[in-house]
Amino acid sequence: MVEEPRKRARPGRSPAPAGRTARPRQAEVARLAGVSQATVSLVLADKRQGPAISEETRRKVLEAARSLGYVPDPAARRLAAARNNLLGVFSFTATFPTDVQHSYYPFLVGVEREAAERGYDLVLFTGSSTGGAGAAGPDALSRVRLADGCLFLGRHAPVEELGRLVVDGFPVVHLGRRDEPAGLHWVGADYVSAAREVVGHLAGLGHRRMVLIREDDEAPASTDRERGFAEGLEAVGHGSVFRSADPERDLTPERLRRWLADGVTAFVAEETDTGAAWRALRRAAADAGIECPRDASLALLGSPPADLADGPEPTGFDIPRTRLGAAAVRMLAALVAGEEATEPLVACTFRPGATSGPPPGAEDH
Repeated sequence: MVEEPRKRARPGRSPAPAGRTARPRQAEVARLAGVSQATVSLVLADKRQGPAISEETRRKVLEAARSLGYVPDPAARRLAAARNNLLGVFSFTATFPTDVQHSYYPFLVGVEREAAERGYDLVLFTGSSTGGAGAAGPDALSRVRLADGCLFLGRHAPVEELGRLVVDGFPVVHLGRRDEPAGLHWVGADYVSAAREVVGHLAGLGHRRMVLIREDDEAPASTDRERGFAEGLEAVGHGSVFRSADPERDLTPERLRRWLADGVTAFVAEETDTGAAWRALRRAAADAGIECPRDASLALLGSPPADLADGPEPTGFDIPRTRLGAAAVRMLAALVAGEEATEPLVACTFRPGATSGPPPGAEDH
C-alpha cells in the first residue's frame, strides 16, 4: 500500500480547518475573536491610526485569523485602498423619492447635507427604477461596490444580497431598523417609545379599548410600533391588532361599526411608505359616518401622506427623517474609514393633533 504524500502548508499561513473549501472571511475572524469586523480590518491592515486597539485585542484577532487560515483577498485590499469619496444611496421602493412631499425626501436632505459636510459625493443607484429589490436578478446590489459604501432605504430589503455585502466587509448602512442579516449596521427611530406615548395620551383622555391598524408584514418598523402600542395599553386597557395586506379593501365601514358596538373608542394606524393604513382608516370612518373625535378618536403613528395633509392634524408623532439621514451618513463614513460605528435610536416628537378627545359619554362620568 502506497501512502499518499501529505500536502504541505504554504509558508506563513496556518492550514485551513479540515473539510473547508471556502476562503475564511473577516466576519468569521471577528466572531471567533469576539470583536467587530471593523476592528479585525484595522488589526489585519496593521493600522495604528484611528481608534486605539489594545495589544490583547490585537493578539486575539491574529490568533483567530491563524486558526481559521485567513489570508487577505488581494483584490479586496486593492479595492479598499482605492477610495473615491463616493457614498451610494439605494432605495427599495418602486419609485425613487423625487417629490419634496414624499416621505423619503427629508431622509435624502439629511443624507446630502451630512455627505457634503464630510467631503463625500453621492451616487444614486437605480434599483428602484426596475421595480425595487430583486427585480434586476440575484446580483442586483453588486454594482453598489462602485462606491466606497452604500446607504439603503426601504421596508423590504433582500436579506441574502445584503448579507453577502456584509460578509465581504463592504460598508453598508440601512436607514431604518433591521434585525437581519446579522452584522448589518443600521440607524433608526425609537418607534416603540413614540407609539407608547401616543397610546398613553389616548389612555389619559379616558380610552380603554383601542385597535391598531397595520399592514400585514414583518417590517421591523411595524413590529416596533405594535410593541409600543401593546406596552402603552398594558396597565390601562385592552387592545387588538388588525393586520391586512390591503387595508383599503379590508377595512370596511361595517367593521368599524362593529368595533364601536363592542366598546372600541380609539383607532390607531401605522405610517408606512404606502400610507395605506391611515388612508383606509380615514375613508372607512368617513363612510361609516363617524365624526372624529366626537364618536371616536383617531391617531397616526407617524406623519400623514402628502395627499392626506388636508383636514385636522392627526394625533401621533413626527419622525426626525432629516436627522436620521445625517446619522446614517455619519455611521457609513465611520465604516468606510474602518472605525467603530454606533448611533443611538433617534427620538420622535409627539404631536397632540386634533383627532383625539375623550371617549363618548366620558363627560357623563
